[in-house]
Amino acid sequence: MQASLNSAYKYLVRKDSNIIQLLDPPFDTSDLNPGYIKGYVPGVRENGGQYTHAAIWMIIAFAKLGENAKVWELLQMINPVNHGKSAQEISVYKVEPYVLAADVYAREPHAGRGGWTWYTGSAAWMFRLLTEYFLGLKQEGDLLKLNPCIPPDWKSFQLSYRYKSTVYELHFIRGIHPDNCLLVDGILQSEAIIKLVDDGQVHQVEYSVKNTSQNQLAS
Repeated sequence: MQASLNSAYKYLVRKDSNIIQLLDPPFDTSDLNPGYIKGYVPGVRENGGQYTHAAIWMIIAFAKLGENAKVWELLQMINPVNHGKSAQEISVYKVEPYVLAADVYAREPHAGRGGWTWYTGSAAWMFRLLTEYFLGLKQEGDLLKLNPCIPPDWKSFQLSYRYKSTVYELHFIRGIHPDNCLLVDGILQSEAIIKLVDDGQVHQVEYSVKNTSQNQLAS
């Protein structure tokens, strides 16, 4: 998996246009017929452009491998807000920078131009990427498993997590204990899992992870 991802990163990540292509080269001159996608202009949508579903899946794969730095780099590339930070970037992107585009063009003279916006499928996957794999909050029944994949230079972050009528105030801190340490209302937990209860209260959670030379924040 690692070798395949590194190859995809090498050949499909277009830093000049801040896009992640689905495939390259597009199907426009070969005899191969992949189906309807060949009907798209080369470099558009599934025919060699950024198809955002797949771009997100690549980032999720890097998160599962603990590649924190790559996750942050690629996440910033597909973040629509970062396509609208200047007049120049807006003139290239040409669509709303506050919603996720399902596709972004890869071929000049339209490289970097957004396509189909307000597309709920891509937005839903982006939400899962951010919550479950980047911030590392994965709920399974009444258990909340913690495994963030944040950038190596982030020292801490905090958020509020609502479970029914109950709020968990989560504070993630790097390197204040020699080992990973999860405290829920001051009580040390045996692993990085919170047993969720619906008692209408506000619970304080502190998750401290040790500094490590590895990319992965939490094992």
